[in-house]
This record gives sequence, structure tokens and C-alpha cells, in this order.
Amino acid sequence: MSRIGKKPVEIPSGAKVDISGRTITVEGKLGKLTYEHRPEIKVELDEDGKNVVCSRETDVREVRAYHGLTRSLIANMLQGVTNGYEKRLEIQGVGYLGAISGDTLQLRVGFANEVHKKIPKGLDVTCPDQTHIVVKGCDKQQVGQFAAEVRAVRKPEPYKGKGIRYEGEQVRRKAGKTGA
Repeated sequence: MSRIGKKPVEIPSGAKVDISGRTITVEGKLGKLTYEHRPEIKVELDEDGKNVVCSRETDVREVRAYHGLTRSLIANMLQGVTNGYEKRLEIQGVGYLGAISGDTLQLRVGFANEVHKKIPKGLDVTCPDQTHIVVKGCDKQQVGQFAAEVRAVRKPEPYKGKGIRYEGEQVRRKAGKTGA
């Protein structure tokens, strides 16, 4: 049996879980998330309503994988609506900067023109200063996806380390042509 899947997910205080058919709705102080799970997996609340339990009928390899996946997604949803998720990015390079204008993230990262990224609904993106970007939200996938898209605008290059990187990310540096 899946070791992750058989572990019950504890519902934190302040979160509300509603299971109707295959749709799971999780509501908390930071927002509301829904997920429709696979038909092979059975999701229900336990007797006292303090835990979400996932189970499966067969031991087929694919179903075992869905078992652990469903449990992890539900745990991530509960974490998101109570505490939220956050990704921090830093911009390095002379003249490189980021700013927020309405619902658009403006990046000046060494191209001829500014790059404009539309901020998706449900995310809170801020720039505490010109070289840092903070992406917050309750949906883990959406936060990670937007942060990855922003980083992909100008990945850190290995010679001078210029570009957009996650905070604390180590960039492997290479020696230049001189090799010194």
C-alpha cells in the first residue's frame, strides 16, 4: 500500500473541507480551492471529521500512484488555504530591475524592450525593492508556475551570474575564455 496515500490528512483549524462526489472543496482564510480526483480513488472524512482519508480498491501500479498523488494534492490544498505558499526571486545584473504596474509585472533584464508578464488572478505579486520579486498565493502549483515563468524570462547565465534566480539558488559559475 502507498505509504504516503494511507496517511490521513489532518484538517487544520480554520479550514473547511467539503466532499461531494469526486469534487473536493477546501476553504480557508486565504481562499478556496477545488479538485476533482480520479475515479479509482475514494476520498472521505473520518468519523470525527478531523481527517481526510484516501483509499483505493485495486493494487494496480497506476492506481497506487494516483493514491499517493491524491493525498499529497489534498494536503497541499489544506496548507495553501491556511498558510499559503510563497516564492522569492532575485534579479542580479547592472541595470536589471523589476516593478509592478497594475496587474502587470515589468522586467528590465537586458533586452531591447521591457518584458511584461500579466499576473494571474489569485496570486499576490510584490516587489519590495527593484531587485526582488515575491509571489504569494494559496495554490501551490500556480505560485510555482508563475515563479518559473518569471525566472525563464532571463535565466541566470554561468559566466557573470546575471539574470533572475530563486532566492538562495546557487548558480554554477564557469571560467571565461582566459580560463583564469
